[in-house]
Amino acid sequence: MNLHQFRFVQEAVRRNLNLTEAAKALHTSQPGVSKAILELEDELGIDIFARHGKRIKRLTEPGREVVRCIDIILREVQNLKRIGQEYAAQDSGTLSIATTHTQARYVLPAPVARLRQTYPKVTVSLHQGAPDQVARWVLEDVADIGIATESLTQYPDLVTLPCYDWQHTLVLPPGHALLALERITLEDLAAYPLVTYHPTFTGRTRIDQAFAQRGLNPQIVLEAIDSDVIKTYVRLGMGVGIVAEMAVQGDERSADLVARPAGHLFGRNVARVAFKRGAYLRQFVLRFAEFLSDRLSRDLILRTMEGGGHDYQL
Repeated sequence: MNLHQFRFVQEAVRRNLNLTEAAKALHTSQPGVSKAILELEDELGIDIFARHGKRIKRLTEPGREVVRCIDIILREVQNLKRIGQEYAAQDSGTLSIATTHTQARYVLPAPVARLRQTYPKVTVSLHQGAPDQVARWVLEDVADIGIATESLTQYPDLVTLPCYDWQHTLVLPPGHALLALERITLEDLAAYPLVTYHPTFTGRTRIDQAFAQRGLNPQIVLEAIDSDVIKTYVRLGMGVGIVAEMAVQGDERSADLVARPAGHLFGRNVARVAFKRGAYLRQFVLRFAEFLSDRLSRDLILRTMEGGGHDYQL
């Protein structure tokens, strides 16, 4: 048995048992993948996959155990590579960060700049997407660290820690009728068209839950994944915007937008950092996490990765 066979099995599972797609991802041929898997099954004396003719249909019971072991083996192989990279060049390499658009635009610039000042030979690679994409990128070793508000805690193979908390903010054009109210309610908001995030982004779940609990059906006329896009459509008069508070930092002097805190309407949200369980974390990855939040420390992260940490309260 060899690592090539292990990678073929792992990629076949990742690609929903589609060997053609697995072969494309691994830059090889489909017959080669199929042959390697059959040879591994012969050597182990079990069927990893149940087949109908030549087509793979599902994982067998022993196959699930084989895949679990393969995942561990390949994870440790990746760890060996990272250890070698770190000790060969301790102050250089690439930090791959998976995150959402809002985090990349409003939260990460300062810590990324601090990292580059501390490790000038480190290159930063940003991968932006939905929270579930962020999770998958970390799990598939595309990224060293993931940062998002939703989804990360739903994956048992991710180790997550709270990074910072935040609230939503209303953005309105000057002179809007709601600005005359001392305290805006959900009922007040529901009377106007709203512009906010796509349902899978930036705390949208809390927004929907807040309205639902009051039996209200808000008029959401536009959904977007980017806070700047939301603010643009508010400026055009499309409706009242609901964005993350970090998206209005620096807008205090804006002549065409007025911001109002909405934590009393939608509660607080927690952004989390995620690492792949069992992964070896290079020193600059740990340092970057410390730059993200003074609540995160190298020791806390390592204890949590080893199973001895606790999910502290913000």
